[in-house]
This record gives sequence, structure tokens and C-alpha cells, in this order.
Amino acid sequence: MNLRRASLLLAAVLAGAAHANPAPFDLAGPTLEVKVTRGDKTLPATQVPDLAVGDRLWVKADLPSNQSAHYLLVAAFLSGSTNPPSEDWFLPCKTWKGKCAREGLSVTVPDGAQQVLVFLAPETSGDFRTLVGAVRGRPGAFVRTSQDLNQAELDRSRLERYLTSIRRLSETDPQALKETAPLLARSLAIKVEEKCLDRVPELQAPCLMQGQESLILNDGHSTSIVGALTAASDIDALMAASSTPQLGYGYYSPDIASVVDIARLMDSFRTAVYQYIPALASQRDDRFDLALNAAPSFNDPKSVLVVALPAIQPPRLPPLHAVDPKAVYCAGRADLVLPVEGAPLVFSTAYAHDLRLSLTGSDGKTVELPARADPAQGGYVIDTSALQTAAAAEPMRATLRGYWGFEPYQGPVFQLRTAHAAKWALAPEDESALVAGRKDTVHLQADSVSCVEGIALKDADGRELKAEWKPVNPNEVEVTVPLQDAQPGAMTLLVRQYGLDQAQAIPVQVFADAGRFDGFTIHAGDSQGVLKGTSLTDVASLSLGGLSFVPGDLSLRHAAGELPMVAKDAEAAAALKPDSATARVLLKDGRAFRLTATVAPPRPRASLIAKGVQLPDARLDSNIQLANEDELPQDARLTFSVRAQAPANFARDETVEVATADGSFSATLSLDNGGLRLEDARIAVATLYPAKAFGSSAFGPLQFRVSLNGAAGDWLPLATLVRLPALKELQCPAAAELPCKLSGADLFLVDSVSGDPGFDHPVQVPDGFPGTVLPVPHPGNGRLYVKLRDDPSVINLARLEAQPLPAVSDAVARAAADAASHTTPP
Repeated sequence: MNLRRASLLLAAVLAGAAHANPAPFDLAGPTLEVKVTRGDKTLPATQVPDLAVGDRLWVKADLPSNQSAHYLLVAAFLSGSTNPPSEDWFLPCKTWKGKCAREGLSVTVPDGAQQVLVFLAPETSGDFRTLVGAVRGRPGAFVRTSQDLNQAELDRSRLERYLTSIRRLSETDPQALKETAPLLARSLAIKVEEKCLDRVPELQAPCLMQGQESLILNDGHSTSIVGALTAASDIDALMAASSTPQLGYGYYSPDIASVVDIARLMDSFRTAVYQYIPALASQRDDRFDLALNAAPSFNDPKSVLVVALPAIQPPRLPPLHAVDPKAVYCAGRADLVLPVEGAPLVFSTAYAHDLRLSLTGSDGKTVELPARADPAQGGYVIDTSALQTAAAAEPMRATLRGYWGFEPYQGPVFQLRTAHAAKWALAPEDESALVAGRKDTVHLQADSVSCVEGIALKDADGRELKAEWKPVNPNEVEVTVPLQDAQPGAMTLLVRQYGLDQAQAIPVQVFADAGRFDGFTIHAGDSQGVLKGTSLTDVASLSLGGLSFVPGDLSLRHAAGELPMVAKDAEAAAALKPDSATARVLLKDGRAFRLTATVAPPRPRASLIAKGVQLPDARLDSNIQLANEDELPQDARLTFSVRAQAPANFARDETVEVATADGSFSATLSLDNGGLRLEDARIAVATLYPAKAFGSSAFGPLQFRVSLNGAAGDWLPLATLVRLPALKELQCPAAAELPCKLSGADLFLVDSVSGDPGFDHPVQVPDGFPGTVLPVPHPGNGRLYVKLRDDPSVINLARLEAQPLPAVSDAVARAAADAASHTTPP
């Protein structure tokens, strides 16, 4: 093998791929009339996908009356690539005279034939014998030519149908291209660039028609490399090159062997009388319009047109199927379309003909409706006018029937319904879904939604607004309701159906915004849970697993957006087990919402064992003896012990939180910060320095709780935090009816003072008292009693001995006492 020559050949071929544009089949040739008779039935060949032995063919060339060149029409039957056909399988007809000119050529498909070609050869001496010798000498080349021409014609029919539809839409309705192009692509098995549909409508059509050679066909590509092929003596190099990307697709035929055969065939006859030009046959009504990719020559070598008729083979019915076999369609639609896919040729050729939709009702009666394939609508368009007078009982089973060539054809099966006054209702979960001021989505349900034509919203003023909708189930449609400018109140959804004059009305209620409900949480063992969300004051109740909860006391300490919900049956609620479920919130206006409810594990629990208070060593003596052991001086240290109850042992990350009753001050004690120490696994000792933890403004009842893994236990009382004034001296005059003088610091922390333990004659300390001296009653038994402002319920003893007041006149003493009692804050 001459490797150098093969390499040069391959390089030349690949260079041609980059620079040469293939010659398209864009030259109009003559027209052929072909009819096929099988038995007693005759069809135009445009409706016959496959021929059979015994078929009678009638072929006539439709040439102009002033045709100056005489064409010899020859029908030739082939029987495989390795079997030269018999000479009597070549049947000539002189188109310019005699019976052939008037009546055409009639032939019968012989037994054993597999392909049939029609040749149109210019008249010359020895024309018929030359053509017969060429075909018998190279039968394989003509067999491959027949196969490739047939495939190219079918592919071209799909492409032409696609391009014709795109051009028509571009001229008449560019806005529809985005919706129609995918349907065309599905019907005709055409590749559509999605990016084209993102362009403005005016630019979509040019984009969709670009790169036609990559949509389906390689028509014309094989002839673009004929020159390179006929110059090669080493065909093996080309056969190897056919597996490369450049020769595997694009500008080249998918099967290089066919191109080689045709090229060598043409090369073999360049010095003879004829050269052979393939002609693509396009179906038009009952005729074949021939298209050429090279201008015919009437000088030597003259051009012979080669036309392929359908192959002689068993029938192959189209694998057509419904896009959605479960869909239900409306028989009352005047524009009923049944979507199908899987067989592009039913859309691009006339092979499927006399199609009808056969409807059989539940009563057994059948109605036949005409059907027409429309790739732009993605299926078969059904003429339902006959149902106006002969409706079948529903539900109806519909089958697509007709003929594929001569063969009876039964296609996909569909389910059809007719419109009727159905019972429409909102889906239960959507009964409270419509909220004024926004778009909302609801679901309408009926026994069938296949005949819905449109849905509108009618407001209280009678105005109708079109609503967007789509079927989501055979018995349900999803409706997007435009409520942006609506006001709360009663409205109506109007459902219009094909075939019914009156719309059906579905009353709906539009509500104000109900806020948001994020979830409900209750711990096992509790009778009260927490509802989180917004607009919680609108909540009337909550139900969970047969238990009813009502709003609790909002005055209790809860975070913003939380509402305590108390079970009506506390015992049953406490028996709930950890789980996740769905709860239902009922609002005061009657609306109900579903939300997630969580029954969390039991909250941790602990009990108080004992507590102790230690005063600092260096402190200014308040001279007040606290009467209640629950009172905790602010500057003292509180040590208390707790016993774990649930869980039974303290966890490493368990904490103790101490806080004032209103939650304004709090501190967390843990093992990590040293505020908590374990005596053993079940007992912990906590230490709290109130002044350090809370500052100087905290007071009143303190409470504590244990927390673990984000869950907190119940609050338990701990102590009462009190701030103590410093009482320094008590001076009293000799006269018992005269007041004494109490001096000290932070006297505003004193609520009241009395000279008797029963507090029968108290003196109230003015609010915000800033002074250092207070007039107080004369102690009856030498002792003075005080109530602290931080805990006025307890009477405490002042540990001061009354000292005599220096002698002054009674008038001066009364004036001084009066001045002291009227001291007010600045």
C-alpha cells in the first residue's frame, strides 16, 4: 500500500471538511407520478412506506410539453449487493412518444426483488444497454444508493416540515415560537438549541434554523467529497479515516462505504456515455418532486438522474405512543389535541393516512372522529364536531386508527371525558389559604378537570380577574389567585368548561394576613407547651392528637413571638411521648392552619436541698437583723445545693440559671465557670455572688432552674434579694411624744419604720428619699422596727440603742423633726 499517497488523500479530505461547503439539493428537477396497487386498492406512492412482491407500480414522468431533451425512463429492480439483477428486471419507457408518453410505465414487483430504482436517462445511442450494464456490473453501489437516498428523503422530509413551520410562525406569530419550537422538536425528532428560545422573538427563528446540517441530515455532504474520493487509489485509507470525528459526522456521510461506492461508480463512467446524479424525492400530494445537487449535463457524459422508491420489505408500523398515557382529555374541546411522540414520520410524510379517533363509551357505542397530525401542536388534532349530535357515554376509551400505507394501523389509546356540572371544592388544606394583598395558590378538586377552559376570580363588586391555573392531577387544578389589590371578604371562583354555557361558582373567603406560625413544642410530662410565630393574639386554640390547648397567661415571662398553650386535660397531655406530629391552629376568625408539633424529651428537673448565706468580713454594718431566712443581702454570698431528679445524675454540660422574677437579671452557673460543683453524681452545690452577678439594681424574689441540651426545667423559688441601708445612730428626745432622729446612708432603701413590732404606727419613707436623717417614732420598748423597700412584707429589727438627744427646746425639736420629714429628692 502506498502509505504516502494514502496520507495525502486523508489530509486533502480533512482539509475539505474545514473549508468546503457541501452542495445542497436545491436544484429543482422533474416530477414523478407514482401509484401503487395492492390487490384492489391503489394509493399514491407518497402514502406507501414499503413495497411488497406483487405490487403493481405505475410511474409517469411529468415533463413540460416543450421538453426538448428526450428522457428514457427505466424502472430497475435490485436483489442485494452481491446478486446482479436479471436483465428482464429492467423495464424502459420512452417518455417522449407512444404509450409511455400517454400512459406512463406499469410494472409488477417480481419475486426476490429488494429495491427499486427509477432512472431518467437522456436519449443517446445504446442508452438502455449502457445503463443495464452499469447496474448489473456494480449492483452493490446502486443498492447502497437506494438505501441512502431513501433515508435522506425521510430525514429531509422532517427537516423541511420543521423549517417550513418555523418560517411560517416567524412571519405570522413570532411570539408563539418559544412555545411551539419544543413541540416541533418533540414531534419531528429535531434538535433545538434552547438558547435560541431565550432571545427576543424576532431573532428566535433565524437562530432555530442555523446549522441545518446538524439538525438531522447529511444530505449533500457525500457529494462534496466525490472529487477527493475518485482521485484516490487506496480506498483502505478512507475506510480507516471514516472512524475519525471529521469523517464520522458533520460534512460527511455516516457510512463512508456508500460514498466510496457511488464515487467509484461515477468515476468508472466518466469516459462513457453517462454519469449518475442522485435525486432526492420530496412528497407533494400524490407526486414526487425531485431535487438535485448538481446541474444535469446533456453533453457527454450525459447526466442520469437516479431516484429511489420505497424498499421492498415487510411493513414496519410506526412506534407511536401517547406523551402521557395516564392523562384524561376533554372530548368537548373544539381544538382537542392528543399529544403523541416516537414516530416523526407520521408528522413529516403521508404514510399514515385516513386516521380517525375511535371513541367507545361505557354503553358500547362507538363514534369516529377525523384526526390530523400537526407537529406544531405536538400531536393529533381531533375534529370533535360529530360529538355535538352523537355523544358517547363517558368515560370514553379512544383509539387512534387508520392505515400505514396499505396496512391497517391501531395507535395509542386515550381516555376522554365530557364536561358536566361537577361538584367543585377547595382542597381542605386551602380553605384558609387566600390572603388579601398578595398572590395566593389554592387547589380546586372535582371528579375530573380535563374540560376546564378557564378560571376567574369575581370580587364583591362583581369584577372578574383572570386567574392562572394548571392541572396537577386528573381531579385537581392548581389556581394562582390575584389578590394583590383585594380586600378581605367573600369572593367567588368561576370555573368555565368546554361545552358548558354557564361557569360554575365556588364561594371562597379572603382573609387578612394571619401572621406566621413556626411550630409548637411541648415537653413530655408537661401540660403546657409553647407556640412560636407572629400575630399570636389571634389564636383561639390548638389541637394535637385529640388534645386541645388554649392560650395561657401572656403576662408570664416568655420570649417575643411565643405563646404558652395550656392543655385542657393536663393529665393526658403529660402522658405524651417524644415524637413529631402535625398540629392544627384555629384562629378566632375561624381559619385553621397546620404546623409541625414536637413532643420533646422531658425537661430536666432538680430540687432544692438547702441554702446558706455568708456575709462578707469587711462590710459596713447595716444594724438590721433580717427576720426571714429567705432574705438574701445583696453583698452576701449564697450557697445552695440541689438534687438531680430527671435525669437522675447531673450531666457535665448541665447548668443552673438564677434570675429575678421578671427575668431582667440572670446568671448561669456551670461546672466550667466554677459556679457549680458536684458533691457526687446526683448533688451539686452552687455559689452565687449577687452583687457581682447582678449589679446594684437587682432586687426581689430570685428563682432557679436547671438546663440541659437547650431544654430548661421549671423555675423554683430560691431567695429574696434585698439591698440593706446602713443605719448609724438613733437619737431620741426625753419627751416620748416627740419623734426620734434616725441617721444613716441609703435610707431610700427603707420602706417604713415603726416603734412597735406590730407596726401599728409606721412612718412611711418618701419615695426617692435622698437624705441621711429620718424622723422616726419613739421606740416603745427601746427597739425600732423597719420594713425594707425590696421586701416590705417582712418586719425586721433595727439593732440600735436609742441615745438621748442633746437638750433643746420642744419648739426647736418639733421644727427639726418637721424639716427632716419634709426632705424631698432634688
